[in-house]
Amino acid sequence: MAPLFTARLQLLLLQAMGFLIGLIGQVARAFGGPKFGSMTTPPVTEPLLLLSGVQLAKLIRQRKVRCIDVIQAYINRIVDVNPLINGIVKYRFEAAKKEARDIDKKLAEKLEDDATLEKKWPFLGVPLTVKEAFQLQGMPNSSGLVNRRNAISKTDATVVAYLREAGAIPLGITNCSELCMWYESSNKVYGRSNNPYDLRHIVGGSSGGEGCTLAAACSVIGVGSDIGGSIRMPAFFNGIFGHKPSPGVVSNNGQFPVAKGAQELFQCTGPMCRYAEDLAPMLRVMAGPGIKKLKLDEKVHLKGLKFYWMEHDGGSFLMSKVDRELIQAQKKVVDHLENTLGASVQHVKLKQMKYSFQLWVTMMSAKGPDGTEPMKFVDLLSDHGKPVSPLWELMKWCLGLSAHTIPAIGLALLEAKIKYSPEKYKKFTAMKESLNKELMEMLGDDGIFLYPSHPTVAPKHHVPLTRPFNFAYTGIFSALGLPVTQCPLGLNAKGLPLGIQVVAGPFNDHLTLAVAQYLEKSFGGWVCPGKL
Repeated sequence: MAPLFTARLQLLLLQAMGFLIGLIGQVARAFGGPKFGSMTTPPVTEPLLLLSGVQLAKLIRQRKVRCIDVIQAYINRIVDVNPLINGIVKYRFEAAKKEARDIDKKLAEKLEDDATLEKKWPFLGVPLTVKEAFQLQGMPNSSGLVNRRNAISKTDATVVAYLREAGAIPLGITNCSELCMWYESSNKVYGRSNNPYDLRHIVGGSSGGEGCTLAAACSVIGVGSDIGGSIRMPAFFNGIFGHKPSPGVVSNNGQFPVAKGAQELFQCTGPMCRYAEDLAPMLRVMAGPGIKKLKLDEKVHLKGLKFYWMEHDGGSFLMSKVDRELIQAQKKVVDHLENTLGASVQHVKLKQMKYSFQLWVTMMSAKGPDGTEPMKFVDLLSDHGKPVSPLWELMKWCLGLSAHTIPAIGLALLEAKIKYSPEKYKKFTAMKESLNKELMEMLGDDGIFLYPSHPTVAPKHHVPLTRPFNFAYTGIFSALGLPVTQCPLGLNAKGLPLGIQVVAGPFNDHLTLAVAQYLEKSFGGWVCPGKL
């Protein structure tokens, strides 16, 4: 009992430190932080901003809308709204307008019919934003690390290149947490991003800038990455769709940090968007040759699927209890699937979900198949420069002199402490394999698992410091290597997004994407911030 008590005491002390830091941050914000006249972004008034990427591409191909008009409409929206949310951290407006005019000129020549255009350029003229951690030629690629603030991409990441080849036009790059390892998007290079539904709340991380940019209608499709929930948490907190594909389907090449060890197997790049109909077409493009591993052309009969659901992790002492409003939202989905769709829905209790954080840590600390050790976070902080001392950085941070954020410093300090002994590593590896087997047998090739996205709706800024392990609600499915689609379920009484994770067995992404479209039709999907 003594080691367990000591471990719990260490965690309680860590949470207490986080609470104090969060309280300091809230007081600082109250007296010296930015003041907003309204707590939400203004509603959309331009109809072009309310169309999906698929719809926009069709209108542009058919010459019913000029590409330059679409791009200009989005630029106007960004100029109005981005100062509030700080989602896009570097614009490429002039280059985007030139690319739009080139498309309009090509279309005016009428050399190809609509079917040919759709096959060659499925996202012709569609506005795109890209997480700053990905290379976009001519744009910064710092991942929020001050040491890399002058790093400029000389080429495009693989997925960015694929989307541009499909006709998409990048408008800019979006904010992330420092080194993409925290669930609030804030760093010392670009500052903090704010939630468009309530600017006092977080956007999630690490793809948080992408999440709030899409939710605020400053973009329509975007690129994110996920190794612990970095697509799904921002999608949830901002009320949009996000998909973490099955591992190995979409290339991770061209992003920083570079995953090593087992992390390389479980890091996933995926689509983020406002409209569910854009998910599958985006995934087709982003996956390139990897799309052959999936069954996106297979028709899905939703009524014939087996649905399972679980309202919380079973009561881990590390994480917050799931809010009642999220459980109620989940039960509405369950009732709808049973009574309206007529599908089979079963409540389950997977006991090992209670150890989600520990299983995620086991995955993150594992060696790769070739014996490669995972990259240490403290080494990433130095980025091949002068070694970083986490304790010294903490002292500097207290004096306002550190170039790093407190979550990054905290993770560097905690990194060595949460490394498991060989006995514990073996124990949790066996537990992960057991849970994986149980889920595989349950889901098969026709099963869907509904699970909370997070214990709470988007918390206020700094609050994640007091709840550092809540991300494990998404992290567990990264550790298990399962495809997950994050789906919005409207807003709560305070106007903050509700949502749910839709999980399937490996390489059954087509099932979660089909369910996402059904839930959008049934529950409304994305809701425009500021809409009365």
